[in-house]
Amino acid sequence: MTGTRGGLLVTGFGPFPGVPRNPSAALARRIGVHAAARLGGMPVRVLILRTTYAAIPELLEPALAEGPAAILMLGVARSARCVRVEMRGRNRTSRLFPDASGRIAARLALERDGPAARWTRAGAQSLAVLRRAGLRATPSHDAGRYLCNATYFRALREGCPVLFLHIPLPPRTRRPGKPARPRRQGPEAAMADAFAEVARRLAVRARARA
Repeated sequence: MTGTRGGLLVTGFGPFPGVPRNPSAALARRIGVHAAARLGGMPVRVLILRTTYAAIPELLEPALAEGPAAILMLGVARSARCVRVEMRGRNRTSRLFPDASGRIAARLALERDGPAARWTRAGAQSLAVLRRAGLRATPSHDAGRYLCNATYFRALREGCPVLFLHIPLPPRTRRPGKPARPRRQGPEAAMADAFAEVARRLAVRARARA
């Protein structure tokens, strides 16, 4: 999973203040494995981004320059109670919240001459896929003003099928001595499987455009 030209790029994030273990990183890796088995030889690359503004030019831009056919991006939203399907990325950030390196955004607009927002065309279909898989999912028009929104807004500039999915933080570990409820499939596995199907649909869109 080293190159993405003409293939699928899956991104997740590393830790950031308040979230020392970012579940989007592990989920992105699982999706990469699931998606590779469904895409008939299409290259798949998993990229875990540092939660810093410097990661955009240093990590994301080179990956985009490889020319992926489709992009699935993941991030965690601490306030979310279900999967949020982000319909747009906005040309806006915040100077109130430092990134994982302690840096704040240089300015409020991500691109001086860019549009106010960029929209995905894959949102409605992806939302339906997640709900059919039994996941609680909702459309969102606000990806925040942090790195999730910043990377999404940049990736949407590529013109290929792109989607950002926000996941909630996993529930806290059960209390010692409390028996675990038997489950047929863990929530992470179910989410990885459903997200891999979303990734496959993005790839189908990309092939239809070719």
